[in-house]
Amino acid sequence: MTTERIILGIDPGTTIMGFGLIKIVQKKMEFIQLNELQLSKYDDHYTKLRHIFDRTIELIETHHPDEIAIEAPFFGKNVQSMLKLGRAQGVAMAAGLSRDIPITEYEPKKIKMAITGNGNASKEQVAKMLQQLLNLKELPKNLDSTDGLAAAVCHFFNSSKVTVGKNYTGWDAFVKQNQDRVKK
Repeated sequence: MTTERIILGIDPGTTIMGFGLIKIVQKKMEFIQLNELQLSKYDDHYTKLRHIFDRTIELIETHHPDEIAIEAPFFGKNVQSMLKLGRAQGVAMAAGLSRDIPITEYEPKKIKMAITGNGNASKEQVAKMLQQLLNLKELPKNLDSTDGLAAAVCHFFNSSKVTVGKNYTGWDAFVKQNQDRVKK
């Protein structure tokens, strides 16, 4: 009996959202797709969020992923940027949760460590390692799509482990794990 599953990896962003898809057959990875959603042409932040939601739903309806791996926003010096990234991540998560797809968040350093063995690896190093792992002929110009693909591969590498970050299997699970965020 063949066990197959598809993992959608997302690198949320308000300028570019990168994403990648892999299929797992038995215990082997197969590359499906990597791409990016260009959002810089939109001035309105809410329009960008709508496009992130719509594109994520489109990917779900096209590829039917069994799981979603998403890069968690990292804390930077600019609080406004982090808030915008958090919103982008939240909208992508909401799209997955609306279709009852389990979601796992990964810190950027954990993704880099899973792919390259170095939590401080550059985007280029991550992309080159993915190219080797998945036999990609060429890499995209922008590496946001490889960051999304890296989240999916990281999830595959970590899926046999007991704890892999925050898992949400639906709205009920999200609310239970985030009681401090729920207004009563």
